[in-house]
Amino acid sequence: MKKYFRLSFLFIVVSLSFPTIGKSNSKFYKEAVKVIKNDVLEEAAWAMQQEPITVTAASSSRSAGGKNDFFSEGDYWWPDPQNPDGPYIQKDGMTNPDNFVAHRLAMIRFGRIIGSLASAYRITGDKKYLSKIEEHLKAWFVANNTRMNPNLLYAQAIKGRFTGRGIGIIDTIHLIEVAQSVFILSDKLDAGLVANVKDWFSQYLTWLMTHPYGNAEMNAANNHGTCFVLQIAAFSKLTGNKELQEFSSKRYKEVLLPNQMAKDGSFPLEMKRTKPYGYSLFNLDAMTALVHILSTKENNLWNYKTNKGVSIKNGIEFIYPFVVDKSKWPLKPDVMYWEEWPVAHPFLLFGASVYNKKDWFSTWAKLKHQLTVEEVVRNMPVKYPLIWM
Repeated sequence: MKKYFRLSFLFIVVSLSFPTIGKSNSKFYKEAVKVIKNDVLEEAAWAMQQEPITVTAASSSRSAGGKNDFFSEGDYWWPDPQNPDGPYIQKDGMTNPDNFVAHRLAMIRFGRIIGSLASAYRITGDKKYLSKIEEHLKAWFVANNTRMNPNLLYAQAIKGRFTGRGIGIIDTIHLIEVAQSVFILSDKLDAGLVANVKDWFSQYLTWLMTHPYGNAEMNAANNHGTCFVLQIAAFSKLTGNKELQEFSSKRYKEVLLPNQMAKDGSFPLEMKRTKPYGYSLFNLDAMTALVHILSTKENNLWNYKTNKGVSIKNGIEFIYPFVVDKSKWPLKPDVMYWEEWPVAHPFLLFGASVYNKKDWFSTWAKLKHQLTVEEVVRNMPVKYPLIWM
């Protein structure tokens, strides 16, 4: 269990409304269970031993917020060699290991605990997992001395420049599997606690949709815009906010897919980055998860095409050959974490289930499922596919 202990030490990630996966869904779900059951139960055993660690467990003197406020610093910002005490300067793609990330790691850890426990419950039906889930939910969303305030006013701060930024909203991408876990287990968990959790997410949704930071992130042209809508979709599904579900679907059809994906299925804005391979995988995972959440019989986004004929299937088809054989990737290797990708990406499993692509499933099954590299964990919005199928 050393790999999970390390995440803990660092402060460390169903569909009732996604019908339309087709007749193959049950088959692929059962096959997926066979592939990852042992890994899920092993991680759940680790999670059962973990006590809650929330944003109140660590703090930074550079935060402009209070004890219950989430705080993080921009990854690619460094001290200026010419002015060490002045504002930080940017080095795109190069992570500064000295920036404060304890709250982010605590949130990722929280998401992994809930996701693994919910997955284990789906496999076994053992109620011991529910009790542990409730313990962590109470700490993060209810208890006054440990709960997180439902906003991100102080996320992705930059020393000497910003006390917080809209770009920081991507940090709560790791709460989507917490929301999904509560959604699928809502009739199994304490009713009062579920109501409190839904209230927290309702408050957070209001902040996301009304604060200037949320507006800025919503209008981001790359993966940040995708992850904003993904969060709105996941959180509004839990809270039953149909208006925001419709907003998310419209945003995908009219903005995300047509503006981000090229005719060949690539993401040009991600391809321009210093880590184009990793960012392309990340954005496709996020966009596929969004499609998965929002698709219904009446509004099947898996089959939706833009007026130029672009669909989410094109995105999977574009990247798939480079997942099978990364040496064929047409661009330079990413500046960091090139060797760590790919892993068992959810777009392969979800896509296989929808389009009945056995080769996609086979590739997913063979790739790495136990995520131990911090950068990989941080850039996997869906780590527990069984709670989504």
